[in-house]
Amino acid sequence: MAKVRQAARFVTAGAMGVGLLVLSGLTLTGTVIGLVVATPLLVIFSPILVPAAAAAALVAAGLLLSGGFGVAAVSALVWIYNYVTGKHPPGADRLDAARAALARKARDYGHYVQTKTQEAAATGA
Repeated sequence: MAKVRQAARFVTAGAMGVGLLVLSGLTLTGTVIGLVVATPLLVIFSPILVPAAAAAALVAAGLLLSGGFGVAAVSALVWIYNYVTGKHPPGADRLDAARAALARKARDYGHYVQTKTQEAAATGA
């Protein structure tokens, strides 16, 4: 019984393999025939097809780029909204640290300018 089942599996697998091999051969033959027929047409129409393909590629790239910019803008607006409403989005701590560092530098520079102004006034300028 086991040998019959094993033989049936072997015959079924062989038949399926041969069938798929025939189908792949037909596909290859059809592809080659299609290329043989289409190549002269592609050569004849290439002055039209190449610029059209380039234009289509540029249009597709432009659409993808504008879509990406739109997604980036919406993401930035959502982040700003979350930051303003106090929900502490990712990176908010770095923004707060940068703001504090900038305020500290501005305060230090203000004191520096005030000191230089007072020194210039004291020397009689």
